[in-house]
Order: sequence, then C-alpha cells, then structure tokens
Amino acid sequence: MGYTIPKTAPFLMSSVYRKIFPQVKRELSYWKGRAESIPNEEFRKQALASIEAKKFHCQGGGVYSILAGDSWQKAITFIVAYQTISDYLDNLCDRSTSLDPTDFRMLHQSMEDALTPGKDIQPYYKYRDEQNDGGYLADLVRTCQNCIRDLPGYHHIKPYLLQLESLYGDLQVHKHVKKEERIPRLEKWFSEFQERWPTLSWYEFSASSGSTLGIFCLVSYAMGLTMTESLAKSIYNSYFPYMQGLHILLDYYIDQEEDLLEGDLNFCNYYEDISHLKNRLLYFIKETNRSIQLLPHKHFHEMVHHGLVGLYLADPKVKSLNSGKEVTRTLIQGSGPKSKFFHLNVRVYNKLKRKGVL
Repeated sequence: MGYTIPKTAPFLMSSVYRKIFPQVKRELSYWKGRAESIPNEEFRKQALASIEAKKFHCQGGGVYSILAGDSWQKAITFIVAYQTISDYLDNLCDRSTSLDPTDFRMLHQSMEDALTPGKDIQPYYKYRDEQNDGGYLADLVRTCQNCIRDLPGYHHIKPYLLQLESLYGDLQVHKHVKKEERIPRLEKWFSEFQERWPTLSWYEFSASSGSTLGIFCLVSYAMGLTMTESLAKSIYNSYFPYMQGLHILLDYYIDQEEDLLEGDLNFCNYYEDISHLKNRLLYFIKETNRSIQLLPHKHFHEMVHHGLVGLYLADPKVKSLNSGKEVTRTLIQGSGPKSKFFHLNVRVYNKLKRKGVL
C-alpha cells in the first residue's frame, strides 16, 4: 500500500502528538488570523469562538491524515479548512437571530461547493443582514477545493462525498429552525430513509448524518491510495451510519448540560432513560466494529473507533452528568482495552494541558 500505518495505540498516539497536532495547530493559527480580520463584528465573533471552542474537532479529524501517506500535510490542510467551515456555520446557525431554513441552506451550500473543485463561490450570506466577512468563508471553500482538485481518484469518491454532505446539510437546516418545527421536520426527513435503516430511530439517524469523519476518511484515502469505486463504496458503508453515529452520539452525550442551558437540540435527550441510552450506545459500538472489518488498515479504523469512546468519555464534562461514571465504565468495558488506553491517555493529556505543560 506504499506507506505504513501505526498498528498499535501507543505508536498511533505518538504520531498524533508529535506530528499531527502540531500541524493542526499551525493550520488553525492561520485561520484564526484570518478570522481576526473579519470586518463584521458578529461574523468575527462566531468565527473566533468556533476555532477556540471546537479546535478538538480538527484535532480528531486530523488523525485521518495518517491514511494520506506522504500527502498527510495536504490532508490536514483540507481537514482543518473543511471542519472550520462546519464549526463556523454551526455557530452562525446556533447563536444567530436567524431561524430561516432558506438562510441555513444557503450557508451550507459552501460545504457542498468546498467538495466540488471548479465550482464558483456563491453569495452564502444572501439571506442575512450581515454580509461582509472579508472573504473568510470563500477562502475556506477555495482551500478545500484546491486540496482535492488534482486527486486522481476524485471521480470515485465524489458521489459519496456529496451524499454525506447532503445528509449533513439537511440535518443542519432541520435542527436549527424554530423549536416547535425541529422534531416534526427531522421525523419527516427520517421517514424517507427509515426503510433502509429500520434499526435506527429518527434521532440516531440524525446523529449519524452530523459527522464529517466519512468525508475525511474518503479524502485522505484518495490522497494516499489508488482509489477505486469498490473502495469508495466500502468506506461509505463502513462509516455511515454507525461510526459517524457513534461519534456524534458521544459528542451529544457529553454536551447535555451545555445544550440544556443554551436551548439547543440534543439527540441523547430522546432515549427513554439511562439504561436505554447505554444499550443503544453499546449497539453502535458493536455495529461500528463490525462495519469496519473489511476496510484496508482495519487496525487503524478500530483504533479510531476505540479512540472515540476513550476521548469523549475522558472529557471533564462527563463528571457532572447523571450516571456519568456508570455510563463511562459500561461503554469502555463494552468497547475493550484499547478504549481504556485512549481514555487514560487523554485524561493525562488534558491534565498536563491544564497545568500548562503542553
């Protein structure tokens, strides 16, 4: 396959800390500088807040650059730019006064355009009062386009990239409208897919649509391997819905108190009780492990899977959740010893960061 992927958790974490995180930090530093020069105060505020509060999204996504081999830096440039669009738009939709689905749809057109080299930049703020971001969003889109412009296997991954983005965009529109419209819209949306995914609830399907991991995996593999139609399809089927669903359900799990305070929709609130939540997360853990077995470098995807469980459950916010310790113990035990390794590793890393050592 032309390059070596770390086969053990310690080697993976070593590569992440020594190589990937520093490069992600450099990329984010560039975009932070761009954000600081945004003329409009609201756009500037939300762009800077998204980078500051959600940089761990870029760090997690950056792990996929390992799959790009010698093109790992280019993969990180793409991953950071694309995730920064996602986080910035999420802030604009979550924290703005707009509740207009047409506005949200137009904003998220930028994420489709970012995956389509040669596509013209559009007036993404067309339905907003604020207009001038100093070219920030357009530059993010162009950066993504430039990274994938010359990918030899792009034609194989394009339909799957756009399918994942379409699901992501639909979710963002439906979940940010008026509160009384959100659940009816999401339930109606899911009804179009329910026959294909009968084991999922509307909120689990929604969670599965809200991750960018499948996109990062497809792009990174296309940079590092000879991409084929068969491989592109396998990656899509391996990541959607279970790996992506596990990712976002864990993300929502740790954010329950924060979302309650902000009045944001949280998909973990729709489980019947803690026991139901635990059982369904264990189901996603099991199905994720099953679905990634046919991928190249399956050990890497297994480590990402275990890493998600360890990483999210190591977040300090878990301590304040009802039955947080119990849920953590059950899920890490259900996921296996690698999750325990990542869990302990991340807790130590977070502690060193708080002390200013890192």
